[in-house]
Amino acid sequence: MQLPPKVTSRAFERLAEIGAATEGKALRVAVEGGGCSGFQYEIVLDEPKDDDLILEGAGQKVVVDAVSLPFLTDAVIDFTEELIGARFVIENPNATSSCGCGTSFSM
Repeated sequence: MQLPPKVTSRAFERLAEIGAATEGKALRVAVEGGGCSGFQYEIVLDEPKDDDLILEGAGQKVVVDAVSLPFLTDAVIDFTEELIGARFVIENPNATSSCGCGTSFSM
């Protein structure tokens, strides 16, 4: 059974801060081949498409395309602020390993 990814309130709050919904945009989380570990995340502001899974909260949207969805089963999409910078992050229980920066993973 595939559980959809979860989005933290902190991630939705950050989307509200940057005004994503007011521009008609959503946070798109996609998985592509490549990166130093085999797969990599693409995280961009984009317009929702008809076949996207739409996750909503605080008036904001996070979208995942049908091809990426199996790779993100039960993942957590969050936003973090650290000394090295602020960014959206994915905690993916399906990843068997990942690179140091967290944008690339293997399964």
